[in-house]
Amino acid sequence: MSFTRREFTKQSAVAGAGIALTGAVGTLATAPGALAAEHDGRGGHDEHGHDDHGHEHGHSKAPGYGPLIADPKGILALPAGFSYRIITHSGVTKLESGETTPSNHDGTAAFEGPRGVTLLVNNHELSGTRDGWARPVPLAEGLVYDPVAAGGCTVVETRQGGHTAEWVGIAGTSTNCAGGATPWGTWLTCEETEDKAGKNGLLKDHGYVFEVDPYDRRANRDPRPVKAFGRYAHEAVVIDPQRGHAYLTEDAATPNGLFYRWVPPQGFKHGRGKLRTLADDAGVLQAFKCFDKSGAFVDDLSRATKIGTVYGVDWVDVPDRDAKTVSVRKQFTDTEVTRARKLEGMWWSDGGVYVVSSFARAESPVQHDGQVWFYDTKRRTLTLKVLLGVNPDPTKDGAFDGPDNITVSPYGGLVIAEDGEGVQHLFGATDSGATYPIARNDLNEGTAEAPVYSEFTGVTFSPDGKTLFANIQTPGIMLAITGPWKRQPKK
Repeated sequence: MSFTRREFTKQSAVAGAGIALTGAVGTLATAPGALAAEHDGRGGHDEHGHDDHGHEHGHSKAPGYGPLIADPKGILALPAGFSYRIITHSGVTKLESGETTPSNHDGTAAFEGPRGVTLLVNNHELSGTRDGWARPVPLAEGLVYDPVAAGGCTVVETRQGGHTAEWVGIAGTSTNCAGGATPWGTWLTCEETEDKAGKNGLLKDHGYVFEVDPYDRRANRDPRPVKAFGRYAHEAVVIDPQRGHAYLTEDAATPNGLFYRWVPPQGFKHGRGKLRTLADDAGVLQAFKCFDKSGAFVDDLSRATKIGTVYGVDWVDVPDRDAKTVSVRKQFTDTEVTRARKLEGMWWSDGGVYVVSSFARAESPVQHDGQVWFYDTKRRTLTLKVLLGVNPDPTKDGAFDGPDNITVSPYGGLVIAEDGEGVQHLFGATDSGATYPIARNDLNEGTAEAPVYSEFTGVTFSPDGKTLFANIQTPGIMLAITGPWKRQPKK
């Protein structure tokens, strides 16, 4: 059922501000440019977690876990009481088959395995052909889509005692960026590319979503793209566990990317291996179109400059989802759909989708350094939860910028991986909008005079909520973070 502009305008007039106040996790935001300034978790705390008044941080109502303490090993700064363990390290740890772990770790999901095992599916964002990379994903027999492509996924088995195993889940894909876990316990890996066969040396068309089963290696043989989801620069995907709709983001520019919905064909039931059975044109792929309370069309999400902004959403059918001659996003005029720069990570929770727009610059109507939206599937509304103004100096360890991968925390609010400029963090946002640092990447790949810090990716909690997994994309390190997690205050 389409949610018309008239319905939204009528509802807005009746409910007024009530719509903006209705949210699955509250208003996860601060004023532009002040996300870290509202509470950065550093000032006034000593290394033992006490503030300037001698109070213990653990007894404070302030959010977070106190200041970050520099890592003597130069890898990961954490609050007092927290520690990390390296799970995989590109070029250092090895797969079951003997090759070293591939590089460029990206999107990740954690699944509950037997007898205390956690299974993680880890994307490796490697673009183009294999000869351009020192450590591409190995071409495991029967698991290869395009034999010249460098990317893919590995499956990591880890136990609390420290034992780790790793094997290939899929190979021969390209630019595996984010993705999403399914309600039935598999991973959907997304290719962030539009390269067709013959471009950049590739032998097959790319820009698809593939399913990887962490439990059944045989289920991953003879990889088949889910062409029904479309061919474009995929970033992330989530599945509505009730309706079976898929929601997908596109990380693209010139023009900016789109937010998509796939509606399954009548009678289709999701489950293990069912996506492989879909016809290439199964269901309907749609792009979203937003309008404000007055009924006016919204051309770009960067137009929203206030927390609590609510847009009504309608959906427009995609003419050619496989982009045979024209990129999907270019099949629409700028008055037919709503665009956004750097549509990134997503997470399903609270009956809807959290979706990130990482930043906006000159190609967008309004500049910002990050937004997080919540799409309520029942109300068919999109609400701005987090807004980061342009960071004036990303080289300083202050305000956050460039949100990317995202997860909902079992302790309340969100945990967000930063892919900004300069210093990189994992940071949290409480239900009411207070923010705090969780970790900082201390691994300098540059020089003391010109430091370079890679982005964080793959942020996800273990099924029991005790461990936060995250990656440093380059050189490619998967980390398990543990410590005195606690419920975060709502205010």
